[in-house]
Amino acid sequence: MNTRRVVVTGGAGFLGSYLCERLLAEGAGVVCMDNFLTGSPRNVEHLIGRAAFRLVECDLTGFVHVPGDVDLVLHFASAASPADYLRHPIETLKVGSIGTLHALGLAREKDARFVLASTSEVYGDPLEHPQRETYWGNVNPVGPRSVYDEAKRFAESLTTAYRNSHRADTAIVRIFNTYGPRMRPHDGRAIPTFIRQALRGEPITVTGDGTQTRSICYVDDTVEGILALADSDFEGPVNIGNPAELSMLSLAETVRRLAGSDSPIHFVDRPTDDPEIRRPDTSLASSRLGWAPKVDIVDGLSRTISWFMDELREPEKLVRR
Repeated sequence: MNTRRVVVTGGAGFLGSYLCERLLAEGAGVVCMDNFLTGSPRNVEHLIGRAAFRLVECDLTGFVHVPGDVDLVLHFASAASPADYLRHPIETLKVGSIGTLHALGLAREKDARFVLASTSEVYGDPLEHPQRETYWGNVNPVGPRSVYDEAKRFAESLTTAYRNSHRADTAIVRIFNTYGPRMRPHDGRAIPTFIRQALRGEPITVTGDGTQTRSICYVDDTVEGILALADSDFEGPVNIGNPAELSMLSLAETVRRLAGSDSPIHFVDRPTDDPEIRRPDTSLASSRLGWAPKVDIVDGLSRTISWFMDELREPEKLVRR
């Protein structure tokens, strides 16, 4: 039986809620911390009432205290979609810097392992393809996306400094485009946008000419990779993502087909600094963690579309932020 106690910052967010759920299923005690800026208590409402689960409304940029022992800190607090971090630029920078400092301080105080949720966005618009962990990235430090990209790059640097200066037990995971149920229909990312539009019979808006690529990973696989890293002694950084690359136009067409929709595809302007390509080299995750994604894209998208069908039957949920 797993008797460890885990703090999950950003635990009421999309990915954080799955981590809370999985850890509880393994027998761990979970302290879920979230300020609900982009997360929602609804994501973890099915966990409330369990003796091993505690939901704490908390802003990590302020004072942070968790009574009792802690064995693991999973730092996942941050806006993650462009729509969110462009709407909350200062908050995104603060949680990546001050919030990471406080989360690291908590882990150090408790002598706990610390896992930072970083992102493929640290690679920017990459000049290396696929992206290996040794690649330093191609990021515009003053572009609109920099509030997220540079917050995560700083968080990686701070995490590494704690490891080197304080001998803290830290690890860094670079997460590539995760998707699945519980994504917000209006969060601005491609998959929920395409699904919402397809199910409503609206035009599916593809940016640019649709040739830009992404590598999408189903949430269950991402959670497996994160917890494999947490349970190891590996410091990373390590890419966790699906190396199957597809164009945005192909993704839109696949969503339309699986949703049984006849929505037309409309091309719109690409956002500033939108990366041209994205595909992880996952050989390090394979060799050090024994991890590889298992859910294929059609299966994962079908599960996600099915969830959205239920979600979109209740119109009041569409305005949830």
